[in-house]
Amino acid sequence: MLRTLCFVSLLAPALAAQALPTGEAVMDRFAQAIGGKAAMDAKRSMVVKGTMEMTAMGLKGAVTIHKAAPNLSLTEVELPGIGKMLEGFDGSVAWSFSAIQGPQIKTGTEHDFAAQEARFNTQAWKDLYKSMENLGVESVDGEPCYHLKVTPHKGPESQQYFSVASGLLVKMSMKLQTAMGEMPVESRTQDYRKVGDVLVAHKLVQQIAGQTIVLTFQSVAWDQPLAKSLFDPPAEVKALMKPAAK
Repeated sequence: MLRTLCFVSLLAPALAAQALPTGEAVMDRFAQAIGGKAAMDAKRSMVVKGTMEMTAMGLKGAVTIHKAAPNLSLTEVELPGIGKMLEGFDGSVAWSFSAIQGPQIKTGTEHDFAAQEARFNTQAWKDLYKSMENLGVESVDGEPCYHLKVTPHKGPESQQYFSVASGLLVKMSMKLQTAMGEMPVESRTQDYRKVGDVLVAHKLVQQIAGQTIVLTFQSVAWDQPLAKSLFDPPAEVKALMKPAAK
């Protein structure tokens, strides 16, 4: 009996590795957990409304996110005392505009990440990622999660954590190269609720360069009629586009 137990203990690491699902299997399970790829394929747009809070600065305002297939995105934030902040992707150009920073066109990994985030159906992960490695099980706020190292076809590598119990995305982190240098970004995905036939996270807690930003969504609407012109950059950004293309 002792000999058998010792033999099993020697095999334990190999057995544990064999039991670990592949990164692809974890991604497929996530797509199924939120409603299935077919459910997302049937949708063409979404409008999300809620609030954005910058806790360290004591600021809180309204946020509206418009997204449309295949890769159009517009985020509008209205903060008291600061005004409106806009950020978007029109299918090729990633841009932002605010009274504080003025118009900006994103380049490099910032552009690639914005393009990735603008993808409407992110559950079609094979179109986004070229590899995903399951690094094992780690705890996120006491919840066992599969830790995936995810490498997109274009853009920054990310670390993604999926609940072992539910299959849902719990946390994502990465390093973005910005005009201000390399910036660590972490996002925790919480409060999943069913909207129609798809589960949608209604709270995101983001850590960006030491700042905490909390996005809380009150409403999510599918398949709203959104004109393509809605995603056009404002005139101030368009004025930068031709010089930036040279």
